[in-house]
Amino acid sequence: MEQLSYNVSLVCFAVVMICWIVFAAVFLLRKRPARSPDAVNAPKSWVGIIIQGLGYAIVWSLHRWPWFSSFTGEYYSLNIALQVVAAAISIASVILTMSAIRELGKQWSLEARLVEGHQLIRSGPYALVRHPIYTAMLGKLIATGIVLSHWFVLIAALIVFLIGTLIRIRFEEKLLSDAFGDEFAKWKAKVPALIPFLKV
Repeated sequence: MEQLSYNVSLVCFAVVMICWIVFAAVFLLRKRPARSPDAVNAPKSWVGIIIQGLGYAIVWSLHRWPWFSSFTGEYYSLNIALQVVAAAISIASVILTMSAIRELGKQWSLEARLVEGHQLIRSGPYALVRHPIYTAMLGKLIATGIVLSHWFVLIAALIVFLIGTLIRIRFEEKLLSDAFGDEFAKWKAKVPALIPFLKV
């Protein structure tokens, strides 16, 4: 069982790493839409991005040794299950990111902003969660922690990442609320922020 656990960990690690490459490529190699001048932006939202990055740094830097050892110690069956779940979450996160960016089109940006003619996107993944890209980023963090790090490190990374994400959400939703008023309020009341079917 220990050898099987090791082999599954190795394969799932490879899947998660390949998904990271695709995840990065979605942002770096995507077709750039025509530039649209900013109507309103929130530069302070970069604070959230930096804190999110710290969450990732924690989970990447404090990894298990030896590599591919069990995430759950001698509970090898549980480790196998979690490794498979991590690979599935990683794949789903890439698909979710691609879908969300496609829905946003020219409105997508690293910095919280509204462009001229901005529309409130509520279709595709935005019918499930208000911030599907952050949901995908959360999924990537969890998957990476399972295949690479320790459970207690993953918890710490999650706390840091969620603080950064909440900061980002606060700035973005303030812009949307100011721009769309009751339309945004109704969508917010109906659709959860990060986790489908979990109203938080």
